[in-house]
Amino acid sequence: MYQVFNYTDNDDIRTLAEKGPFRVIEYQRDLSVTPMQAETAWFMDQMKVRKRQAVIDLAKTGGITLQAGAMQWMLGDVRANTGVKGVGDFFGKAMRGAVTGESAIKPEYAGSGLLVLEPTYKHILLLNLADWNGQVVLDDGFFLACESTVTHKAVMRSNLSSAVAGGEGLFNLGLSGSGIVALESPCPKEELIEITLEEDTLKIDGNMAVAWSGSLEFTVERSGKSLIGSAASGEGLVNVYRGTGRVLMAPVREMPLDTISQ
Repeated sequence: MYQVFNYTDNDDIRTLAEKGPFRVIEYQRDLSVTPMQAETAWFMDQMKVRKRQAVIDLAKTGGITLQAGAMQWMLGDVRANTGVKGVGDFFGKAMRGAVTGESAIKPEYAGSGLLVLEPTYKHILLLNLADWNGQVVLDDGFFLACESTVTHKAVMRSNLSSAVAGGEGLFNLGLSGSGIVALESPCPKEELIEITLEEDTLKIDGNMAVAWSGSLEFTVERSGKSLIGSAASGEGLVNVYRGTGRVLMAPVREMPLDTISQ
């Protein structure tokens, strides 16, 4: 039996979203600053650059899979394991991690306690795979956590030349099955552009797509029909999403957040 006081009930904490076992909270003010940091903290607050955190109630799910290093603290009946089910499974996950840029081993947590993830200045998005026909593909570095009912796999680009031509990886992380997925996004849900395609094509200059339906064909192509045409347009290569499905796209390219002290 446990009780938690002055945390989510603190008047500096606001709940942004709740889905399944996940709850996303935001710190309205950062009072734990030194006099030297106060000016920076004030301007960050004015621009709504705030710490956010995912809080997970394990009693509401059969288990949670995390990006390595994402756990900050846990309370009550929480059982953790590596999620590796044997030598073959280890090598499979190591290979998938190598090609997608994600951590090879993603720890799993189960029980009936509380699991709290590391705070981040990025925005935490909650997706229900049921809203994506059971499968979604993520751009590199966006995965944070998901229910253990979700299957992870490496999704290969539709054309081998796209990886070399676009300077992008050949694989992306694909998630399928049922359950809730938590992503780290450079912009809030309110700013994400949602595009629905029905046997149509979306072309984006750069990696602005956060997530897209697994049913879409993803390639990197020249923006024009020829090298001369591409050079004349000033664009060159674009990411192409073709078919029927959905795309979540940021309105601007991802801005580096590693300059912000956490």
